[in-house]
Amino acid sequence: MTWSKTQNFNGSQQEIAKIAKALSHPARVAILQYLAAQKSCYSGDISNEIPLSRTTVSQHLRALKAAGFIDGEVSGLNICYCLNSPMMIKCKCIIESFLDELNQHENTDCQNRK
Repeated sequence: MTWSKTQNFNGSQQEIAKIAKALSHPARVAILQYLAAQKSCYSGDISNEIPLSRTTVSQHLRALKAAGFIDGEVSGLNICYCLNSPMMIKCKCIIESFLDELNQHENTDCQNRK
């Protein structure tokens, strides 16, 4: 049995990994881009817009919802999906901060090898 070692990493590292995992499939990126382009919550069948089966799209929607990237509300027989705007802002800040941190530590040895 494999045990998770995530507790060995700080909260910031875990949060960045959670964001990266949620964005780690091109279908999820496409779904987020599609929802971002909508003027309001989208209550249609997203599998009509993404070149994957309905079941596969549904799995990706569940992953995005579990990560907090999207919200989904039942509206009659449909589910109305939209981006979770506060989460988008939070993710942007986390990723920008992480990349800024990486850029502060210039590795001159590697840069001189080019």
